[in-house]
Formats: sequence, C-alpha cells, structure tokens
Amino acid sequence: MLPILPGATLGILGGGQLGRMFTMAARTMGYRVIVLDPDPASPAGQMADLHVQADYTDHAALRRMGQACAAVTTEFENIPAASLIELARVCRVSPGAAAVAIVQDRSHEKTWLREHAFATAPFAIVSAASDLDAALALTGTPALLKVSRFGYDGKGQAKVSSVAEARAAFQAFGGQACVLEGFVQLECEVSVVLARADDGRCALFPLAENQHVNGILDISIVPARVADALMQQACTMAREVAEQLAYVGVMAVEFFVANGQLLINEIAPRPHNSGHYTLDACVTDQFEQQVRVLAGLPLGDTRLLSPVAMVNILGERWQTHSPRWETLLAHPAIKLHLYGKAAARPGRKMGHFNVLDMDSAAALALAKQVRDAL
Repeated sequence: MLPILPGATLGILGGGQLGRMFTMAARTMGYRVIVLDPDPASPAGQMADLHVQADYTDHAALRRMGQACAAVTTEFENIPAASLIELARVCRVSPGAAAVAIVQDRSHEKTWLREHAFATAPFAIVSAASDLDAALALTGTPALLKVSRFGYDGKGQAKVSSVAEARAAFQAFGGQACVLEGFVQLECEVSVVLARADDGRCALFPLAENQHVNGILDISIVPARVADALMQQACTMAREVAEQLAYVGVMAVEFFVANGQLLINEIAPRPHNSGHYTLDACVTDQFEQQVRVLAGLPLGDTRLLSPVAMVNILGERWQTHSPRWETLLAHPAIKLHLYGKAAARPGRKMGHFNVLDMDSAAALALAKQVRDAL
C-alpha cells in the first residue's frame, strides 16, 4: 500500500484510554483523528479533532467515518466484526475483521489456539449447563469459568470447585457461552506486544513480566525476570500467532509460565495495558507503532532505552481523597499518565505511571513505594 502521510485523517472505534493515547500519538505525528464512541465524555473524544457520538453498529456513523478517514483502527476487541467489514468497503481497516472475530470470543480463541498447536492451560467449552460435568472432568478443580464475550479485568469469571458451584456461576452469567479453564502451577505471567505490517514484517517490544491483583494488572516489570531462552520462546510464539492470524496491527499475547513452560492465556488485538511502559522506555511506543501500521509506514524501533516498572492507578485511590500526586511528582524519573476520566470507581483504570532506572530492582522498589504512598 502507499503510505498515508501526515495531514490525512485516521479513525478509531472506541474512545477509552487506549483510544486516547492513539489519538495523542497520531496528532503529534500530524494526523487528524476522528473517534467513534457512544460516551459523550470519552477520554479519546476529548483529544480528537472530531468525536462522533454513536453506537458501533450505527450505519450512518460508520459511513460518515469511512468516507472521512483514510484508515480506521480499533481500541478494543468487542467492536462487531460486521462493523469492520462495513468500514473496509470504503477505507483501510486494521486489524481486519477475520482476526478480530477469532480473538474477541474466548471459545473461538481457545479453539483456534488448540487447532494451531499452541500450548494453553486445560480448557473446555461450555455452551449449556449440561456441558459442565464433562468440562470439570477434563479441567479438574478448582477451575475458572469465564464468559466467552465481554469479560475483562477479572469481570465475567468465577472460581468454581464443584459441579454445584459451576452450575450456580453459569446461571449467574445468564447461561451464556463460557470457557472453563483449569488451574496450572503458575510461576509468573508475561506478555509480548508486537506490531505486524502488511508485508509480514514484525517488530516486537521487550517481554513484560506482569503482576495482577483481583484480576487487574497492577505492575509490569521490563525486562521480565525470566531466562533468556524463555524470553526468546515467548517472542517466537507471539510472532507465530500473528502470522497464523494474518494479523496487521498492534497486538499482545499474554502467557502463563507454568513448570518452566509457556502457555498462551489470551490474545489482545490492540495495544495492551502491559505495553504502557513503552510510552517512556522505548524508542517507539506502542501507540505510535499503531499509527505507523495503520498508515502503512515503516515500523518504529522497539529498543528498550531503560529498565522500567509500570504501575496502574485504579479508581479506589480516590475513595477518601485525591491521590497524593506530590509524592509521585517529587521523583524526576517517574512519568505520570492520567486518562481524563471524570468518575473514579474501584477497579477502573484512571491512569498509570512509569518508573525508569538503569537498576531494574531499584525501579520496582520505587514503583511499589510510590504506589502505596498515593
């Protein structure tokens, strides 16, 4: 494709923090940006040249966006594939509907991974309550029952230790399709964020080691504290996933490390929370890379300039008073990123900060100190 150069208009479906950071990167590079999101207070809409307030299935809004934009991307995986197909008739769309349709549904994603010989934790598809007995026999207990669609950050999942608990959880989820996942002897969790261009070239960011609390990412540590061989294997597997999906865009592959082996947990067809460290610690960040892939530009340099620890700032920090920003801003090697969200709620991602230090252990120690002091 001919590159789409600055001055052109790019579009993004989804107006949360990922869309906001894409919009800021695109505008810094000289592009105009249109955001389509139903939320009138959308964080990305605040930064865009134009915020189209409409549903992702609104045909008139999609047509308006497609006619105005040279290319359109997505902020999250739950954009209906039909909307991407409709847009692709009039403009470039990345990632494509075929890849997004696979990874936006856990049942399809897990089945696809198994069919393509990628290692995962034991799992079973649960389409009806009658499937639960056989599913639990396969995964063992305890296990996690997860809804196939629209679950994230620990939402839409329940730990179950018996058939009775599994039936109650399935009923609580409204009887919708689920995946039952068996537990593994978890050593740590890691992720690879990468970009793949139209010509198949890939650029991978350094491996992140991720620590979660209540199903939500708390801290990412880069470089990950794992053996070089495992680091290389994770990068190879992530690249193979992107190639097998014929993926074009920025994506993340999350892994469990269990008994020294890598198991793919999830694929995210977009920039990823664990890649926020790239905003301050890499030559090119994941959002500039998203712009580059969408516009058909050469992929940016993904070198790590400094070890870094990234910390999520969640809404509970506002429960009794505003966070003590002076504690954080007193440190010259800490970079703060807030998302412009009006209402703080427990578990809601309000921002993050990156701690840079040539000593990885020192970066992590300061990150935890400041997180607790906020």
